[in-house]
Amino acid sequence: MAGTEIEAIRALLAASPRSSNLAERRERLDGFGAHYPLPHDVTVAPVDAGGVPAEWTVTPEADPARVVLFLHGGGYVSGSLDSHRHMMAETGRVARARTLALAYRLAPEHPFPAALDDALAGYRFLLESGLSPDNIVLSGESAGGGLALATALSLRDAGLPLPRCLWLASPWVDLEMTGASMDTKAAVDPLIQREYLTELAEAYRAGRDAANPLISPLHADLEGLPPMLIQVGTTETLLDDSLRLAGLAASADVAVTLQAWPHMIHAWHMFYPQLAEGRQSLASAGAFIRAHLGDGTAVRHPTIGA
Repeated sequence: MAGTEIEAIRALLAASPRSSNLAERRERLDGFGAHYPLPHDVTVAPVDAGGVPAEWTVTPEADPARVVLFLHGGGYVSGSLDSHRHMMAETGRVARARTLALAYRLAPEHPFPAALDDALAGYRFLLESGLSPDNIVLSGESAGGGLALATALSLRDAGLPLPRCLWLASPWVDLEMTGASMDTKAAVDPLIQREYLTELAEAYRAGRDAANPLISPLHADLEGLPPMLIQVGTTETLLDDSLRLAGLAASADVAVTLQAWPHMIHAWHMFYPQLAEGRQSLASAGAFIRAHLGDGTAVRHPTIGA
Protein backbone atom coordinates (compact mmCIF):
# COMPACT_ATOMS: atom_id res chain seq x y z
CA MET A 1 0.00 0.00 0.00
CA ALA A 2 2.71 2.48 0.98
CA GLY A 3 4.62 1.86 -2.23
CA THR A 4 1.45 2.31 -4.26
CA GLU A 5 0.58 5.57 -2.53
CA ILE A 6 3.98 7.21 -2.95
CA GLU A 7 4.09 6.11 -6.57
CA ALA A 8 0.74 7.82 -7.08
CA ILE A 9 2.24 11.04 -5.71
CA ARG A 10 5.22 10.66 -8.02
CA ALA A 11 2.80 10.25 -10.93
CA LEU A 12 0.93 13.37 -9.85
CA LEU A 13 4.16 15.37 -9.87
CA ALA A 14 5.22 13.94 -13.23
CA ALA A 15 1.88 14.95 -14.71
CA SER A 16 2.49 18.56 -13.66
CA PRO A 17 6.10 19.36 -14.61
CA ARG A 18 7.68 22.54 -13.28
CA SER A 19 7.58 25.48 -15.69
CA SER A 20 10.48 27.84 -16.30
CA ASN A 21 8.03 30.71 -15.80
CA LEU A 22 7.96 32.02 -12.24
CA ALA A 23 4.25 32.83 -12.16
CA GLU A 24 3.42 29.35 -13.44
CA ARG A 25 5.73 27.79 -10.85
CA ARG A 26 3.85 29.61 -8.12
CA GLU A 27 0.51 28.53 -9.54
CA ARG A 28 1.72 24.92 -9.68
CA LEU A 29 2.59 24.79 -5.99
CA ASP A 30 -0.63 26.53 -4.99
CA GLY A 31 -2.48 24.02 -7.14
CA PHE A 32 -1.13 21.10 -5.14
CA GLY A 33 -2.64 22.65 -2.03
CA ALA A 34 -5.94 23.42 -3.74
CA HIS A 35 -6.17 19.74 -4.67
CA TYR A 36 -7.08 18.95 -1.06
CA PRO A 37 -10.25 20.58 0.37
CA LEU A 38 -10.38 21.58 4.02
CA PRO A 39 -12.45 19.51 6.45
CA HIS A 40 -15.77 21.14 7.36
CA ASP A 41 -14.74 21.81 10.97
CA VAL A 42 -11.72 23.98 10.10
CA THR A 43 -11.97 27.73 10.68
CA VAL A 44 -9.71 30.05 8.70
CA ALA A 45 -9.26 33.75 9.41
CA PRO A 46 -6.86 36.25 7.83
CA VAL A 47 -4.84 38.50 10.13
CA ASP A 48 -2.21 41.21 9.89
CA ALA A 49 0.69 39.73 11.87
CA GLY A 50 2.89 42.72 12.58
CA GLY A 51 2.56 44.00 9.04
CA VAL A 52 2.83 40.54 7.45
CA PRO A 53 -0.23 38.97 5.78
CA ALA A 54 -1.04 35.82 7.71
CA GLU A 55 -3.76 33.32 8.42
CA TRP A 56 -5.09 31.60 11.51
CA THR A 57 -6.23 28.01 11.05
CA VAL A 58 -8.23 26.49 13.90
CA THR A 59 -9.80 23.08 14.51
CA PRO A 60 -12.11 22.13 17.42
CA GLU A 61 -9.18 20.39 19.13
CA ALA A 62 -7.12 23.57 19.42
CA ASP A 63 -6.11 25.17 22.69
CA PRO A 64 -6.19 28.90 21.82
CA ALA A 65 -3.24 29.62 24.12
CA ARG A 66 -0.93 27.45 22.00
CA VAL A 67 0.27 28.37 18.53
CA VAL A 68 2.31 26.72 15.80
CA LEU A 69 3.90 29.50 13.74
CA PHE A 70 4.50 28.07 10.26
CA LEU A 71 6.74 29.18 7.39
CA HIS A 72 5.87 27.50 4.09
CA GLY A 73 8.24 25.93 1.62
CA GLY A 74 8.81 26.86 -2.01
CA GLY A 75 12.50 27.69 -2.25
CA TYR A 76 11.97 31.29 -1.08
CA VAL A 77 10.39 32.10 -4.47
CA SER A 78 7.02 30.33 -4.32
CA GLY A 79 4.57 28.84 -1.85
CA SER A 80 1.78 30.69 -0.09
CA LEU A 81 -1.04 30.44 2.40
CA ASP A 82 -2.98 28.57 -0.29
CA SER A 83 -0.34 25.92 -0.90
CA HIS A 84 -0.10 24.75 2.72
CA ARG A 85 -3.49 25.61 4.28
CA HIS A 86 -4.68 21.98 4.35
CA MET A 87 -1.41 20.85 5.93
CA MET A 88 -1.71 23.55 8.60
CA ALA A 89 -5.24 22.46 9.44
CA GLU A 90 -4.07 18.91 10.10
CA THR A 91 -1.00 20.10 11.99
CA GLY A 92 -3.17 22.14 14.33
CA ARG A 93 -5.49 19.21 14.85
CA VAL A 94 -2.76 16.75 15.84
CA ALA A 95 -0.83 19.38 17.85
CA ARG A 96 -4.01 20.61 19.57
CA ALA A 97 -3.00 24.17 18.84
CA ARG A 98 -3.89 27.04 16.56
CA THR A 99 -1.65 27.54 13.57
CA LEU A 100 -0.49 30.88 12.22
CA ALA A 101 0.91 30.71 8.69
CA LEU A 102 2.83 33.71 7.37
CA ALA A 103 2.75 34.95 3.78
CA TYR A 104 6.32 36.21 3.98
CA ARG A 105 7.75 38.13 1.05
CA LEU A 106 9.28 36.12 -1.76
CA ALA A 107 12.35 36.42 -3.97
CA PRO A 108 13.39 37.53 -6.50
CA GLU A 109 11.17 40.57 -5.87
CA HIS A 110 12.14 40.56 -2.19
CA PRO A 111 15.49 38.84 -1.56
CA PHE A 112 17.18 38.19 1.78
CA PRO A 113 16.59 39.44 4.44
CA ALA A 114 12.93 40.24 3.59
CA ALA A 115 11.62 36.76 4.47
CA LEU A 116 13.60 36.74 7.71
CA ASP A 117 12.35 40.19 8.66
CA ASP A 118 8.77 39.02 8.07
CA ALA A 119 9.25 35.86 10.13
CA LEU A 120 10.62 37.92 13.01
CA ALA A 121 7.71 40.35 12.72
CA GLY A 122 5.26 37.45 12.87
CA TYR A 123 6.91 36.04 15.97
CA ARG A 124 6.94 39.44 17.68
CA PHE A 125 3.25 39.78 16.83
CA LEU A 126 2.54 36.66 18.87
CA LEU A 127 4.57 37.92 21.83
CA GLU A 128 2.96 41.36 21.69
CA SER A 129 -0.45 39.67 21.60
CA GLY A 130 0.27 38.21 25.02
CA LEU A 131 1.22 34.68 24.09
CA SER A 132 3.87 33.04 26.23
CA PRO A 133 6.93 31.93 24.22
CA ASP A 134 6.60 28.61 26.07
CA ASN A 135 3.35 28.09 24.15
CA ILE A 136 4.78 28.90 20.72
CA VAL A 137 6.23 26.38 18.26
CA LEU A 138 8.32 27.74 15.38
CA SER A 139 8.09 25.52 12.31
CA GLY A 140 8.75 25.41 8.61
CA GLU A 141 9.03 23.15 5.60
CA SER A 142 11.91 23.09 3.09
CA ALA A 143 13.08 26.70 2.65
CA GLY A 144 10.62 27.53 5.41
CA GLY A 145 12.50 25.12 7.66
CA GLY A 146 15.76 26.93 7.04
CA LEU A 147 13.96 30.22 7.58
CA ALA A 148 12.51 28.98 10.88
CA LEU A 149 15.99 28.06 12.06
CA ALA A 150 17.40 31.43 10.95
CA THR A 151 14.55 33.10 12.84
CA ALA A 152 15.40 31.21 16.01
CA LEU A 153 19.06 32.20 15.64
CA SER A 154 18.11 35.86 15.19
CA LEU A 155 15.85 35.75 18.25
CA ARG A 156 18.61 34.22 20.33
CA ASP A 157 21.20 36.75 19.21
CA ALA A 158 18.78 39.62 19.88
CA GLY A 159 18.14 38.38 23.41
CA LEU A 160 14.45 37.78 22.73
CA PRO A 161 12.55 34.89 24.31
CA LEU A 162 12.76 31.72 22.25
CA PRO A 163 9.87 29.47 21.24
CA ARG A 164 9.33 26.27 23.18
CA CYS A 165 10.49 24.03 20.33
CA LEU A 166 11.18 23.84 16.59
CA TRP A 167 9.67 21.52 13.99
CA LEU A 168 11.63 21.41 10.74
CA ALA A 169 10.26 19.38 7.82
CA SER A 170 12.77 18.64 5.03
CA PRO A 171 14.69 21.81 5.95
CA TRP A 172 16.93 23.49 3.37
CA VAL A 173 19.82 24.76 5.48
CA ASP A 174 22.74 24.65 3.03
CA LEU A 175 22.30 27.02 0.10
CA GLU A 176 25.79 26.07 -1.13
CA MET A 177 24.42 22.54 -1.84
CA THR A 178 27.48 20.73 -0.49
CA GLY A 179 25.72 17.61 0.82
CA ALA A 180 26.61 14.32 -0.84
CA SER A 181 22.91 13.43 -1.19
CA MET A 182 22.57 16.30 -3.66
CA ASP A 183 24.11 13.84 -6.13
CA THR A 184 23.51 10.40 -4.60
CA LYS A 185 19.75 10.98 -4.38
CA ALA A 186 19.36 12.92 -7.61
CA ALA A 187 17.99 9.94 -9.51
CA VAL A 188 15.20 9.27 -7.00
CA ASP A 189 14.15 12.80 -5.97
CA PRO A 190 11.24 13.86 -8.22
CA LEU A 191 11.09 17.45 -6.99
CA ILE A 192 14.41 19.23 -6.49
CA GLN A 193 17.80 18.98 -8.13
CA ARG A 194 21.07 20.90 -7.81
CA GLU A 195 20.50 23.12 -10.88
CA TYR A 196 17.06 24.21 -9.69
CA LEU A 197 18.23 24.81 -6.11
CA THR A 198 21.17 26.87 -7.36
CA GLU A 199 18.74 29.10 -9.25
CA LEU A 200 16.59 29.51 -6.14
CA ALA A 201 19.57 30.23 -3.90
CA GLU A 202 20.86 32.93 -6.25
CA ALA A 203 17.43 34.58 -6.35
CA TYR A 204 17.16 34.57 -2.55
CA ARG A 205 20.65 35.66 -1.56
CA ALA A 206 20.95 38.27 -4.34
CA GLY A 207 24.74 38.39 -4.29
CA ARG A 208 25.17 37.85 -0.56
CA ASP A 209 27.44 35.09 0.72
CA ALA A 210 25.65 31.73 0.73
CA ALA A 211 27.70 30.80 3.82
CA ASN A 212 26.00 33.52 5.87
CA PRO A 213 24.52 31.58 8.84
CA LEU A 214 21.19 33.36 8.42
CA ILE A 215 21.06 32.20 4.79
CA SER A 216 22.60 28.76 5.35
CA PRO A 217 22.03 27.91 9.04
CA LEU A 218 24.23 24.83 8.63
CA HIS A 219 27.08 27.30 9.23
CA ALA A 220 25.57 28.61 12.46
CA ASP A 221 26.42 28.01 16.09
CA LEU A 222 23.21 26.41 17.39
CA GLU A 223 24.05 26.70 21.07
CA GLY A 224 21.10 27.67 23.23
CA LEU A 225 18.37 26.84 20.73
CA PRO A 226 15.23 25.03 21.90
CA PRO A 227 14.56 21.33 21.26
CA MET A 228 13.98 20.51 17.62
CA LEU A 229 12.34 17.79 15.56
CA ILE A 230 13.80 17.27 12.09
CA GLN A 231 11.86 15.12 9.62
CA VAL A 232 13.30 14.15 6.23
CA GLY A 233 12.56 11.64 3.50
CA THR A 234 15.27 9.20 2.50
CA THR A 235 14.84 9.88 -1.23
CA GLU A 236 15.48 13.64 -0.96
CA THR A 237 18.46 15.41 -2.42
CA LEU A 238 18.25 17.45 0.82
CA LEU A 239 18.69 14.35 2.99
CA ASP A 240 22.20 15.40 4.02
CA ASP A 241 20.98 18.84 5.06
CA SER A 242 18.94 17.18 7.79
CA LEU A 243 21.56 14.60 8.74
CA ARG A 244 24.27 17.24 9.13
CA LEU A 245 21.94 19.64 10.92
CA ALA A 246 21.05 16.99 13.50
CA GLY A 247 24.73 16.36 14.15
CA LEU A 248 25.43 20.06 14.45
CA ALA A 249 22.58 20.48 16.93
CA ALA A 250 23.74 17.55 19.03
CA SER A 251 27.30 18.89 19.09
CA ALA A 252 25.89 22.20 20.40
CA ASP A 253 24.03 20.37 23.21
CA VAL A 254 20.64 21.03 21.61
CA ALA A 255 18.02 18.35 22.19
CA VAL A 256 17.34 17.06 18.69
CA THR A 257 15.10 14.34 17.31
CA LEU A 258 15.85 13.19 13.76
CA GLN A 259 13.30 11.14 11.84
CA ALA A 260 14.31 9.75 8.44
CA TRP A 261 11.20 8.45 6.67
CA PRO A 262 12.00 5.60 4.22
CA HIS A 263 11.04 6.14 0.57
CA MET A 264 9.50 9.55 1.27
CA ILE A 265 10.06 12.40 -1.17
CA HIS A 266 10.61 16.08 -0.48
CA ALA A 267 7.61 17.78 1.14
CA TRP A 268 5.67 14.53 1.46
CA HIS A 269 3.66 16.01 4.35
CA MET A 270 1.72 18.11 1.82
CA PHE A 271 0.20 14.98 0.33
CA TYR A 272 -1.03 13.51 3.61
CA PRO A 273 -4.69 13.10 2.51
CA GLN A 274 -3.62 10.36 0.11
CA LEU A 275 -0.39 9.21 1.75
CA ALA A 276 -0.31 7.19 4.98
CA GLU A 277 3.25 8.27 5.75
CA GLY A 278 2.15 11.86 5.40
CA ARG A 279 -0.50 11.37 8.05
CA GLN A 280 1.90 9.44 10.25
CA SER A 281 4.64 12.06 10.00
CA LEU A 282 2.21 14.85 10.91
CA ALA A 283 0.92 12.77 13.81
CA SER A 284 4.51 12.30 14.98
CA ALA A 285 5.13 16.04 14.75
CA GLY A 286 1.94 16.64 16.68
CA ALA A 287 3.06 14.26 19.42
CA PHE A 288 6.43 16.04 19.62
CA ILE A 289 4.71 19.41 19.91
CA ARG A 290 2.26 18.20 22.56
CA ALA A 291 5.08 16.64 24.56
CA HIS A 292 6.82 20.02 24.75
CA LEU A 293 3.76 22.21 25.21
CA GLY A 294 1.93 19.73 27.42
CA ASP A 295 -1.13 17.82 26.25
CA GLY A 296 -3.70 20.05 27.93
CA THR A 297 -7.42 19.75 27.46
CA ALA A 298 -8.95 20.12 24.04
CA VAL A 299 -10.94 23.32 23.67
CA ARG A 300 -13.88 23.40 21.27
CA HIS A 301 -14.60 26.46 19.16
CA PRO A 302 -11.69 28.60 20.38
CA THR A 303 -11.73 32.32 19.75
CA ILE A 304 -9.72 33.28 16.70
CA GLY A 305 -7.07 35.93 17.22
CA ALA A 306 -4.22 36.28 19.65
